[in-house]
Amino acid sequence: MKIIKILTASISIFLFSFLVEAEELETAWESEKVFELPESVIYDKINDVLYVSNIVNHPFKKDGSGYISKMSLDGKVIEQKWVKSLNAPKGLTIFKDKLYIADVDELVEVDTASGKVINKYKGSGAVCFNDVTADKYGNVYVGDTYTDSIYRLNQFSQLPIWLNSPNLAPNGIHIDATKSQMIVGSWGSVMEGWGTPERSGNLKVVDLNTKKVKNLGPDKSIGNLDGVEADGKGAYFVTDWSAGKLYSMKNNSKVKVLKSTAQGAADHEVILDKNLILIPIMTEGKVIALKIN
Repeated sequence: MKIIKILTASISIFLFSFLVEAEELETAWESEKVFELPESVIYDKINDVLYVSNIVNHPFKKDGSGYISKMSLDGKVIEQKWVKSLNAPKGLTIFKDKLYIADVDELVEVDTASGKVINKYKGSGAVCFNDVTADKYGNVYVGDTYTDSIYRLNQFSQLPIWLNSPNLAPNGIHIDATKSQMIVGSWGSVMEGWGTPERSGNLKVVDLNTKKVKNLGPDKSIGNLDGVEADGKGAYFVTDWSAGKLYSMKNNSKVKVLKSTAQGAADHEVILDKNLILIPIMTEGKVIALKIN
């Protein structure tokens, strides 16, 4: 069975190579390797700083060891443990002056001015909250990779399941307000442990009104997709955790490899007005910044 899986994965990678065009982006800077399983980075425009989530130990365990770091735009650590005593924090999003953190089975709300946790919202049945995003109305969504579910925080401070779809495996989620869509970077086969999983994920689109799910781009499996961010030109920057790649993906077009990194390219940030893409590299404990052409 293991040999069959290896052969299947090899064939998938071979077939996928025909869909790929290469276009390497230049590295602007790399941080020091001081982070502990950094999973997500986000830019706080108001305070002009970056926040980095640190899982520290296991992505499912609630051991209170996780934290959020604060970093400058040139890659210098301002405060290593800015928000402490989290569990395994992953995806981050900001709405107004609040930072929202996906943390195992909770959505954690932090005041960005003080760094204080002001709310924790429990997701019933959640196992592995991974990424979080918000729409222009302030609706906050958080994806659970393990249960193929997306939760949405409502006006009553409850966090019910908004969508459950077989094989969705939402790792990265991003709201495209111009099209009333959510773009989902699907992990594919759920990773049971820390081994290399089958590369069976692809990019999906969820209609925010009908909740209908369809593939964006190639129907073939691409990899274990992680972060998803818009490029401002109708395409998306997407990371592949297992392959250590940054892709440019657009509906009905070829996938472009923009950067090859070490394995563990996770939930990135795109700052279009500064021409920067920031990618946490989990396996190396660092963040890299790329220049957008």
